[in-house]
Amino acid sequence: MNKVAKMTAEITLQDAATFIWHEADILDRGDYDAWLDLWTGDGLYVIPINPDSDDYPNDLNIAYDDAGMRKMRVGRLAGGFAISAAPAAKTVRLNARFVLLEQAEGHALVRSAMHLTEDKFGRQRTFAANVEHRLVRTESGLKIRDKIVRLVNSDGVLTSISYLF
Repeated sequence: MNKVAKMTAEITLQDAATFIWHEADILDRGDYDAWLDLWTGDGLYVIPINPDSDDYPNDLNIAYDDAGMRKMRVGRLAGGFAISAAPAAKTVRLNARFVLLEQAEGHALVRSAMHLTEDKFGRQRTFAANVEHRLVRTESGLKIRDKIVRLVNSDGVLTSISYLF
């Protein structure tokens, strides 16, 4: 298969699930530079407060990060510049219920369920979310174009979060 054919090849549900599990492993290990490498330059990382919102630029968000903001967020988390990141929380993510919402040559939109457990200061907290990944196939493999994390309790009380979802 030549480069052009490989880049436009269909992204299967198995391809997407394997990639999303890989992303979860990277985040749980705190390898934020590797996480940044998973993104396209024009992608958005969004955690809307209103889980039904699709108007991210005009609604309130917990995160609304382009490439520059993702890099700054990672810098704060990795560098200890954020009070919420000292000490860093340990996390375990479980991703399941993968649904292929859209599929075209070299592109896919996948929704999944994520259950994240955080351990910090000897206590554990859990978060549940519906997550949408818009994935694209590039010369270097799959990349995240957009990631929308719809926390189940996003409009409730959220204390400091010292990691990426």
